[in-house]
Amino acid sequence: MSDLSSIIDAARRWRGQPMALATVTQTWGSAPRPRGSHMLVHADGRLEGSVSGGCVEGEVLAEAARIIAEGGFRRLRYGVADASAWEVGLPCGGEIEVMVQPVSAEGFDPALFEEIAAGRDAGEALSLATDLATGRTTARPQGNGESFVNVYLPPRRMLIVGAVQIAQSLARIAGEIDMAVTVIDPRGRFLTEERFTGTKLDDRWPDEAVAAARPDPATAVVTLSHDPKIDDAALAAALRSPAGYIAALGSRRSHAKRMERLTAEGFSAEDLARIDGPAGIAIGALGPAEIALSVAAGAVQALSRR
Repeated sequence: MSDLSSIIDAARRWRGQPMALATVTQTWGSAPRPRGSHMLVHADGRLEGSVSGGCVEGEVLAEAARIIAEGGFRRLRYGVADASAWEVGLPCGGEIEVMVQPVSAEGFDPALFEEIAAGRDAGEALSLATDLATGRTTARPQGNGESFVNVYLPPRRMLIVGAVQIAQSLARIAGEIDMAVTVIDPRGRFLTEERFTGTKLDDRWPDEAVAAARPDPATAVVTLSHDPKIDDAALAAALRSPAGYIAALGSRRSHAKRMERLTAEGFSAEDLARIDGPAGIAIGALGPAEIALSVAAGAVQALSRR
């Protein structure tokens, strides 16, 4: 589960209880966490998420406790030029600025967590603006002062075609890295809830299922069935879309034959160059889980570049 998903879940569990939200608002150099990263802090010291990978969390936690108790908000900056940088673990050139605000109507309204969740579920981006003079977050900039705008993108998606053993591992890994996963296979004996617990399943023919999913640049389409009737149909549909990553499992020999079949269907060499085949990053993978890991890594690399 991603940091953002875990933070939304924690906000729901702790609803109505005192909390503070820490957010990375600026980074310089080799900062350990990207701009927009969150850490949610409960009044009793429990936390979800991270603003530094561990190196400034202790100091941020102390500030969060003060804000929960006293109100207000603060902007904290840590970097190599500061004496505290060595104490909190940023001696290697990275600098970060962290804003800490109460989870309240005067800071980060608790209802905003549900707005973020709704946007993610709908596949839509949501922008929230924080007035850096008051520390209040809303859906749009307030006044003419300086604002920090955080954009919450919907989860990346992965369409897995072929409910084979590798797909079971790949669905789990993709879910852990915050991809919304759908497993597609018209063969009912493979596509079962028991084998893919908690995963969205689609038993339509792959060309129909992939086209209906409307892959976008944040979508990976991966074919695993080894059945040309299934894989080729899915690949053809993916190639007709702006999918950000298209991959097909199989040997180099089987991939060459696949390219011949798709060429015969009218796809150009430029079209076919979009297919990563054999799928994944070469890590010397052995067994279904490691192969799934290599495919997931290939998807992350491709989607991140886009």
